[in-house]
Amino acid sequence: MDTVDTGPGTVELGIGPLTAAEVIAVARDNAVVRLTPEARTEVRRSRAVIEALAGDTEPHYGVSTGFGALATKHIPVERRAALQAGLIRSHAAGSGPEVEREVIRALMLLRCSTLATGRTGIREGTLDCYLALLNTGLTPVVHEYGSLGCSGDLAPLAHCALALMGEGVVRDHDLRLIPAGEALPAAGIEPVTLAEKEGLALINGTDGMLGMLLLAIAELRSLITVADLTAAMSVEGLLGTDHVFAADLHALRPQPGQALSAANLRTLMADSEIRASHQVEDCPRVQDAYSLRCAPQVAGAARDTVDHAALVAERELASTIDNPVITLDGRVESNGNFHGAPIAYVLDFLAIVTADLASIAERRTDRFLDPARNHGLPPFLAGDPGVDSGHMIAQYTQAAIVSELKRLAAPASVDSIPSSAMQEDHVSMGWAAGRKLRRAVDGLRRVLAIELITAARGLELRAPLRPGPAAAAAIIVLREAGVAGPGADRWLAPEIETAVGVIADGSLLAAVLAVTGPLR
Repeated sequence: MDTVDTGPGTVELGIGPLTAAEVIAVARDNAVVRLTPEARTEVRRSRAVIEALAGDTEPHYGVSTGFGALATKHIPVERRAALQAGLIRSHAAGSGPEVEREVIRALMLLRCSTLATGRTGIREGTLDCYLALLNTGLTPVVHEYGSLGCSGDLAPLAHCALALMGEGVVRDHDLRLIPAGEALPAAGIEPVTLAEKEGLALINGTDGMLGMLLLAIAELRSLITVADLTAAMSVEGLLGTDHVFAADLHALRPQPGQALSAANLRTLMADSEIRASHQVEDCPRVQDAYSLRCAPQVAGAARDTVDHAALVAERELASTIDNPVITLDGRVESNGNFHGAPIAYVLDFLAIVTADLASIAERRTDRFLDPARNHGLPPFLAGDPGVDSGHMIAQYTQAAIVSELKRLAAPASVDSIPSSAMQEDHVSMGWAAGRKLRRAVDGLRRVLAIELITAARGLELRAPLRPGPAAAAAIIVLREAGVAGPGADRWLAPEIETAVGVIADGSLLAAVLAVTGPLR
């Protein structure tokens, strides 16, 4: 079996929790995953418990019974292999567009992490097969719809388990679509015939929800810093003041994220000729608009909400989610830990945060375009207003995205549709919360990209006054990437995508940090 080319490092999968960084390294950078000897020992020990129950005349859920509302039906020994395979085939019932590769890889790793704890009764060989899928870059096709976020992410995880059986379809490392029955042998992987309890162990987890939460947290941490940058550029370009970002003012309201954002804004606006030009006693400005003055309060609250979500994610990474579960003293017990409520709630919280951060950025952009509010700049920052429209429709695009983000901020976790003949009568809808958050994060990035190119143009129109070093570094990144400066109208869509790209690949922040030093 050959592993794919990987990023730096190897992730050791033991009986302890993974870190968020390890999950992202596997999901995005193809880091290799290895099972520790301690985990192998624990997996063998719990499997022995399941095998001891297999011949027991007393029914045991998932071992000698059906599933869900069929849990009262006893399954004879000779039909139990068919029971497990049938569970996976019937539950692999997803529909709709394919889910992104990084989400599926995160989901797979997190399921393997739970299996490695020795609390599920999986066989060592089955877990090795799962890890082989990850390490060879084979990614089962998972669909958008199918999980209710309770009893875990059943359909998404079932599509992954189906591939272990050599059924269904996968994409290889080059994203080619291949039947699993061909792809596994070609990669040197022997498909698995599932034994007692393994079907449940492979699908009864909150791994898809948690994977999407971890990926979103990583992106939002970066985007909130970008939001501080674009806010600073907007305040500077709109002749706002940085006095309101003073540390002693923010100490009056000791919200930690707010203080960090205010400190960033002070750093990002330092040494600006534009700011110095109106920092005089006879400046007519008394107070800036809320979208400028309150930037640290909004971005700071976003920071604090992300920190809360990260705390929930950290607890989930230390969790073992399965039903039934094998306890440390060897009991096999039913439980409700597969309910996705803790993850669903914070996924919804983050969608609210994302929408509001985009909303305030759009308001700052709009101020640049209005000659009644932009303090001497041309209408829409146009080269020849009337002939040229400038950034008029770029702001329309922002507004359309922000409106969509507000719709995506409506919580999924308040909904519940009973399923499985009312046995599963309350569900979390956490998978849906994760899916809409991914769309929201992408929308926020695009809104910030439009604020970035608008603020850059506004700052350059203040010439001969020069912006501060941080804004100047951001403008250089844009210009070198192909986003032109002020002038006649041109095709804007490619420039917006370029700005999205320099935010996404980290080059924008890297250039700014090279000038400012670390931001908070």
